[in-house]
Amino acid sequence: MSKVTVKKLSAGKSLQGEVKVPGDKSISHRALILGAMAPGPTRIEGLSMSDAVGSTWTCLRELGVNIVSRAEVTTVSGRGWRGLAQPHKTLDAGGSATSMRLVMGLLASNPVAGTLAGNESLSKRPMGRVAEPLRRMGAIIDMAPGDLPPVEVRGAALNGIDHLSAVASAQLKSSLLIAGVQSMGVTSVTEPCLSRDHTERMLPLFGIPVEREGLKVSVQGGLRMSPARLVVPGDLSSAAFWLVAASLVPGSKVRLAGVGVNPTRSGALEVLQRMGADVRVEPADLGEDAGTEPAARLEVGHAKLSAADVAPEEVPRLIDEIPILALAASLADGISLFRGLGELRHKESNRLEGLAGLLRSLGAKAEASGDDLAIEGVPSLKGASVSASGDHRLAMTALVAGLAAEGETAVDDASCVDASYPGFLKDLSRLGGL
Repeated sequence: MSKVTVKKLSAGKSLQGEVKVPGDKSISHRALILGAMAPGPTRIEGLSMSDAVGSTWTCLRELGVNIVSRAEVTTVSGRGWRGLAQPHKTLDAGGSATSMRLVMGLLASNPVAGTLAGNESLSKRPMGRVAEPLRRMGAIIDMAPGDLPPVEVRGAALNGIDHLSAVASAQLKSSLLIAGVQSMGVTSVTEPCLSRDHTERMLPLFGIPVEREGLKVSVQGGLRMSPARLVVPGDLSSAAFWLVAASLVPGSKVRLAGVGVNPTRSGALEVLQRMGADVRVEPADLGEDAGTEPAARLEVGHAKLSAADVAPEEVPRLIDEIPILALAASLADGISLFRGLGELRHKESNRLEGLAGLLRSLGAKAEASGDDLAIEGVPSLKGASVSASGDHRLAMTALVAGLAAEGETAVDDASCVDASYPGFLKDLSRLGGL
């Protein structure tokens, strides 16, 4: 599956039905890693089966962690504090920066030496932001010139630090907290604004108390972890594509069950509501193993959208949804300005420039300048043959655009959607879009 073609839905046709989106990718990475750290079996329901989470799974198995998945339940047989096995080959993070950065924190505090590498895209993504504070804790880390992968980590007995982060980065924060749990003393991370807080919410399920004071989060090292049972809610970043698709296609009505609506992740819902989207949010109960991650049932219908601005302080809460929100803006009345998007230049592709180019190729008016993206809404888009440059979120954005664009839209490298949403095309077909 290299090229997928989508046609504009004809009059009288719309998106209809209910979708169960994959488990949250960010939560799934963390559940696997914390499960590996806790001695005994951790039971995870609803784990994401995306390629990205598969990269974390692959790295952990090479470190001696047994992981078995049957139906909707995944069991991680944790090896306990400093219990990882010495890897005999390179740890392959694929295209997942989350896998690489979080496993760096895991390796740093274990008596093993491991080399983390990835695909061509990941090999261009800098890792110095994570390596520097881990080195201050006592880890020995070597990288290629420019602080690029491959990353060699030699674990050591670490000491906690108080780290003041220049950017709000959940990957950096989580890597340091993972290392901090297995260090001596207290490890604290202070951010300029709050990034997604899945790690802080999950650690108490494994017996590790977390203290928060404003934008500072701390863990006490050296405590014994215990295995956990947890349910992974649906991925809001995946759900966002259906929220926008239904908003753009007249007559549509789509329901999404059990979607995570963590306040540090739900900025996209707020932006869509500011744009006039018809999105209804009803609390959902995922059961006693849901922990403290809130979930909701979402229902969305077609609506006429208006332009909305996104401020820099909002970006950490919706960074992964920027591409699909930008598509919504391209068909909204008025001019939308997304500011503070510099982090998008360091994703699977230069996502900021790639997004602007993708929208323009479909007839939208979009311009990236510095770290900002300005979009002037147009009456309609025009189908075209486009490439997502191997970026899964750009590929899904292009496929959704094809539902509303005149004629046909062909996405050359659509298979990359498996990085985060392996069942995307099946769900698109189930709703009537293919």
